[in-house]
Amino acid sequence: MNKPVLDIQDRPSPVQWLTLSLQHLFAMFGATILVPYLVGLSPSIALITSGLGTLAFLMITKWQVPAYLGSSFAFIAPIIAAKAAGGPGAAMIGSFLAGLVYGVVALIIKKAGYRWIMKLLPPIVVGPVIIVIGLGLANTAVSMAMNGPDGKYSFTHFSVALVTLAATIICSVFLRGMISLVPVLAGIIVGYVYALIVGVVDFSKVAKAKWLEMPDFLLPFVDYPVHVTWDIVMLMVPVAVVTLSEHIGHQLVLSKVVGRDLIQKPGLHRSILGDGTATMISALVGGPPKTTYGENIGVLAITRVYSVYVLAGAAVIAIIFGFIGKVTALISSIPSPVMGGVSILLFGIIASSGLRMLVDSRIDFGDKRNLVISSVILVIGIGGAVLKVTEQFQIQGMALAAICGVALNLILPGRPQINENMFESKTENSNDHVA
Repeated sequence: MNKPVLDIQDRPSPVQWLTLSLQHLFAMFGATILVPYLVGLSPSIALITSGLGTLAFLMITKWQVPAYLGSSFAFIAPIIAAKAAGGPGAAMIGSFLAGLVYGVVALIIKKAGYRWIMKLLPPIVVGPVIIVIGLGLANTAVSMAMNGPDGKYSFTHFSVALVTLAATIICSVFLRGMISLVPVLAGIIVGYVYALIVGVVDFSKVAKAKWLEMPDFLLPFVDYPVHVTWDIVMLMVPVAVVTLSEHIGHQLVLSKVVGRDLIQKPGLHRSILGDGTATMISALVGGPPKTTYGENIGVLAITRVYSVYVLAGAAVIAIIFGFIGKVTALISSIPSPVMGGVSILLFGIIASSGLRMLVDSRIDFGDKRNLVISSVILVIGIGGAVLKVTEQFQIQGMALAAICGVALNLILPGRPQINENMFESKTENSNDHVA
């Protein structure tokens, strides 16, 4: 490990603090606002809850884990389905319940260790489920990219999406340094400028917006009745299977980056509890579920600035941004094809990261056991299979795929052994994950 410029507990100077915090904010900005844009939630609430969630995470992990939490892509399809079934309130209830699952898992890990969760969620289950998340959203991305407001094909709108996609790819592949860590934000800016040129942007809301404005919080018992149904539970809660594995992977990579075994100290149970608490806080005010962000781990790796004060500063700035009406209005004015353009790459990257997990874990598809598990998960998930027990109790799509994968992994013979030391065994090539 290279010597850090600022270690985890080091406090930067005021100028450094502001600059480095803004850097982390920009790294997560594009992806974090994309999720509420896609599911019909408030971008300003997403910013505020990313800040509040990050601060809660830092406190729960005793200010020992430098991580930023943004909007989770894994919950996009379930939130859309939950909103269609029971409105925004149903999606928030489901998100809160998913956060509670994190709390239960954290408690079990504290008492029983983490080996059981690695047995439950090995790469052969999680990899294909991640592929399902990405490919399941492919149609959404393409529709946003190609179609105009009337839902019909528009060459102008598609050209905006293609320019945005090209800019995002160029920033990601050909550029170096910090700009390569914010390709989504850079792509959105370039696409937005091109959309302005071709006349696709409506600036009227930006002109009317106030500088300081109260966001549209979505509060339980005030804006919607709290009514838990099996439909909501089965739509949202099983997604925690995927995000828990994603969280563990991020902690392993982060451990390697900062040169400390964060799985042991402050403990995987603390970081999982922090992630779940952030998701519950977000759900209570109308924001999307939260997850640790790979983009921000990338910033840590390149800058070698690991200070939790910098991450806390980014969180505070994100909260402030959420109350600036002009910023919220500007985000809302981003045309659909711009978001469609970046989504084509982002959703593809999600699917590809599932493939990468399988490759990095050296999954042998000559083994019929692995072939069966992955095949069932992919077809059930992408095909949108639904298991209707009763009209009120249904399991569908990604949730059903994840449950089938876990069940097959536990039932089929030949389950591989889990290595005792996660940090040593899993992070040897973790710099590859950051790149």
